[in-house]
Amino acid sequence: MRTMASAAMLALTGLAAPALGRDVPDRVMAALSARLFPMLDAAGHDPSVIARISGTPEMKRVLTARRNRRAGCGADLTCRAQAMLWSPQEAEALRRAVGGETVLPVADDGAAAQADREIAGINMIVRTYALEGVPTTAIDGPGVISPQDRQSRLQAADWLAATLRAGSVQGFDPSIDYALALLDVSDRTDAIGHEPLTGGANAAAAARARGLDWRRYRYGAMIVTGVGPEIEGEPLSPFGKYHLRLAARRFAEGDIAFILVSGGRAHPRATPFTEADEMRKALIERYGIPVEAIISEPYARHTTTNLRNASRLLARFGMPVDAETLIVCNPVQGNYIDSAKFAERNMTELGYQPGRIVRRVSPTELVFRPSHASGRVDPRDPLDP
Repeated sequence: MRTMASAAMLALTGLAAPALGRDVPDRVMAALSARLFPMLDAAGHDPSVIARISGTPEMKRVLTARRNRRAGCGADLTCRAQAMLWSPQEAEALRRAVGGETVLPVADDGAAAQADREIAGINMIVRTYALEGVPTTAIDGPGVISPQDRQSRLQAADWLAATLRAGSVQGFDPSIDYALALLDVSDRTDAIGHEPLTGGANAAAAARARGLDWRRYRYGAMIVTGVGPEIEGEPLSPFGKYHLRLAARRFAEGDIAFILVSGGRAHPRATPFTEADEMRKALIERYGIPVEAIISEPYARHTTTNLRNASRLLARFGMPVDAETLIVCNPVQGNYIDSAKFAERNMTELGYQPGRIVRRVSPTELVFRPSHASGRVDPRDPLDP
């Protein structure tokens, strides 16, 4: 028996359904969808929202044109991938359709801006993982694969996008699940590798935060930025080890609530080591820092997202919005974070500043106040949205 949400969407859009079988939940795809596309994913769970979005005359024309475009490709997998891309006109139509929805999860800048990010994310994933677009950096993308492997991945993603799963938005448009499938068949589900962030390695810190009097501390947290290793098999870089010595010494003064270590599984490409995990381990084993005093942020792969993700996570842990934090890092990285060049990079890559440098305390310490804008989910970086 088909789920109610899927049946309603199929009736609205006319997407062909398999003759046999049930729409089954896929926990990996569901988690990845919620992480990358929170607004569109939420719509997929509410047939009334899908009905309103799909029911406007403009969106009906758009969805019909997209369906016909895919059908016109026949078995040409590259053509079918290109047909999944959203044109600027189609994206504008969706933006208008969701603009009045108040029940969908959005960031501080509203539904239209969130729709822009999610559509841009779909397009970015399709171009990078299906159409051989150049990834933003060498640590992104599907890696070097043979033409045969590429065809296999495209075929599998195409089939997966047409095989309905429970709770999906496939009946509205299959491009979302096609993008998710491309990541899945490329083994790039990095974005959900450490969920939930308030459990696992962070469980003790999360429990402590729930009863914490944050006002007792001068700084809500010390953010220890990552410096990814570049040598295969190296868990921590030389600069990373220096950062930890700085962090342990500064934490010993007793005026900081938490040490937050930030760094993902990024350098070198396909490394098995998550930098934040390795930093946390070293703080505990080498410096005797209590586990309940350490927050691990295991996704960031750039300095920009070190600060963005730290800001997000501290908000989840309940740190007051007006609390200050302390960034601890080597002097070279500190100069960079405190530069106009870094501010410009934030605007280019994130579209906002993840926070504000309040003052420079020393060559290795900067006072930082997080911004609520850091909560904006942006799947244009599908490994760390």
